[in-house]
Amino acid sequence: MADQSEIANAAQDARKSGWRTIRRVVPYLWPKDQAWVKYRVVWALLALFIAKLVAVGTPFFYKAAVDALTQEASATFLMAVGAVGLTIAYGVARLMTVGFQQLRDVIFAKVGQRALRALALETFQHIHRLSMRYHITRKTGGLSRIIERGVKGVEFLLRFLLFSIGPLILELLMIAVILAVVFDIWYLVVVVVTIGIYIWFTFKVTEWRVQIRKEMNDQDTDANQKAIDSLLNFETVKYFGAEAREADRYDGAMALYENAALRTSYSLAFLNFGQSFLITSGLVIVMVMAAIGVQQDVLTVGDFVMVNAYMIQITMPLNFLGTVYREIRQSLVDMGEMFDLLDQPPEVADKPDAAALIVNGGEVELRDLHFGYEPERPILKGVSLTVPAGQTVAIVGPSGSGKSTIGRLLFRFYDVNDGAFLIDGQDIRDVTQVSLHSQIGVVPQDTVLFNDTIFYNIAYGNPEATRAEIEAAAKAAKIHDFIVSLPDAYQTTVGERGLKLSGGEKQRVGIARTLLKNPPILLLDEATSALDTETEAEIQHELREMGEGRTVITIAHRLSTIVHADRIVVLQDGKIAEEGDHDSLLTREGRYAALWHRQMAEEEAA
Repeated sequence: MADQSEIANAAQDARKSGWRTIRRVVPYLWPKDQAWVKYRVVWALLALFIAKLVAVGTPFFYKAAVDALTQEASATFLMAVGAVGLTIAYGVARLMTVGFQQLRDVIFAKVGQRALRALALETFQHIHRLSMRYHITRKTGGLSRIIERGVKGVEFLLRFLLFSIGPLILELLMIAVILAVVFDIWYLVVVVVTIGIYIWFTFKVTEWRVQIRKEMNDQDTDANQKAIDSLLNFETVKYFGAEAREADRYDGAMALYENAALRTSYSLAFLNFGQSFLITSGLVIVMVMAAIGVQQDVLTVGDFVMVNAYMIQITMPLNFLGTVYREIRQSLVDMGEMFDLLDQPPEVADKPDAAALIVNGGEVELRDLHFGYEPERPILKGVSLTVPAGQTVAIVGPSGSGKSTIGRLLFRFYDVNDGAFLIDGQDIRDVTQVSLHSQIGVVPQDTVLFNDTIFYNIAYGNPEATRAEIEAAAKAAKIHDFIVSLPDAYQTTVGERGLKLSGGEKQRVGIARTLLKNPPILLLDEATSALDTETEAEIQHELREMGEGRTVITIAHRLSTIVHADRIVVLQDGKIAEEGDHDSLLTREGRYAALWHRQMAEEEAA
């Protein structure tokens, strides 16, 4: 009983999710501020109505032509000519039906593509608004597959909600009236019973198949995620000789997908055969009734043919209904996942009255900061620190002390739990994120580049910069000479995440990009810790030049890189243990001095 209850609850949740999705999609079909979309929808519906009207009237031409041709042998020449004319009229009517259907699709195409584009853009923008916490925990491969399937379902759902269910009902009603009036009420009874059983069977089996299809989608997402994860960690796989292990892992996920896909295929075969059995049974019963009517001279051969034509006309959209219903249900599932993503609220959001950040000098203040990624594990425990405008302050400490966390809070990837982060006296929670980000330049430990040209990656710092400005930034970062030595110079593609460049070259491109942005506040987040000693020394010189006239916060692991800082802050267990310049901290023989002597000893030993 528990299983039945769970299945019933799952079906109810699916229905609620389906209606929610339909409500979310309808505004794209009838937007308030775009009249041209409404006009196209109306014209498409008009073309559809004409197509259905012609389609329902076409069998009458067929009947009249057959009756004309089956008259007694003494039929006149004029009667034969009339049969030819009726046959031509029948052909023209069929052509008009197809023509108006295609006209409908042409008119509606722009509406569907506009909706697809708008929803894709909305989803893309929303993903960028979501917090760092969401992106750290979310699997990129699975996320991309959810978006891909959801967006593809938009046009299909719009098209078939508008052009399938309603028009099908209209066509069936028109044919039902003709069968009842022209023939006999029992024809209508047989057709209605057949359609009723057919729809019940289709919906029942399709609901069952949706659960199987959802499982198949989940396995597809999982397999895709494993593939992307493995390819993104290509070097790690090679380091550990884990190609076979990764292949087994991927094949295991694909085996589960295969099993779900087979069950989907088998259930589809069962559905198709069941639908065909029901429709054929109704068709045979009606045709037998018509044949008896012809034998009894109650109906003509033309009537027999017309009944057959109407039954085939009913059969085609009913078969299509099965396909449409399946696809609509699947689209609702796919789009439901995407709308779940759109309903995910951003953890960090601008206040309704947020103003733009105004930087006069660039003073940064941490006022009694408390923060933890998880409530039960605090990272910062009351940190207070002021970085005067134009000065360089270095933050050092052991792993887990909260150094990098301060950088993430400055950029407002997270909001503080208590206390405040201020720039020139303005709480960063009270200003827009766009204005905040525009005033801060970051050089991270590992500069990640787009899989595009060097020119594009440097210009990313300021898309409106001229070529001369981009080259000047590259020269200041000491990377221009290297770039022009390449066969394609600035048009050289750097590869995914910049893997075609060395660590030092990537860092210099990152420095050039940040120089082009020209921010008043600079965050160096262990910017050289991933480099060798010689490259680090070279880049440190560029970083010091880059920091002149700016407020600089340096998060450092190697203490030798921050000896020139105006002030050094030592974090220990989420609190400031000591602060001062390099010489004064060494004189105190405290925590900083211990870290310094240990690193010097390690370097000498190396």
